[in-house]
Amino acid sequence: MGLLAVGPLATAAFAQSPGMPMQGHGGMHGAGHGAMAGAPAAKPKGDTSPSSLAFAAVNAKMHEGMDIAFSGNADIDFVKGMIAHHQGAIDMAKVQLAFGRDDKIKKLSEEIIKAQEGEIAMMKDWLAKNAR
Repeated sequence: MGLLAVGPLATAAFAQSPGMPMQGHGGMHGAGHGAMAGAPAAKPKGDTSPSSLAFAAVNAKMHEGMDIAFSGNADIDFVKGMIAHHQGAIDMAKVQLAFGRDDKIKKLSEEIIKAQEGEIAMMKDWLAKNAR
């Protein structure tokens, strides 16, 4: 169980979140989005409330995970990138669950977590069988 660190405002709400793997694909979404645990705190554009810091940290981690050396195999590169991308969606949903208030969006976040975890498991299994 990992703790999502957002600099000095680390929140225990993430203590119950499973570890977040960092596979990924090249920096298609850009860089400069901050940092995750063990590195300087992510600095969000605009607001710097705990939820904004958490979103900035999740975003930075996703982009770092997506920054891979491409293999030339579109299937493998796609799957590696989508694992990091899906994990980013899960992590964003967990921030929403920790800080959000709207019950409909909380339900959406829970559905995203369930769906993306299943797809990540399938992609990891596919990589284990197909990436060499």
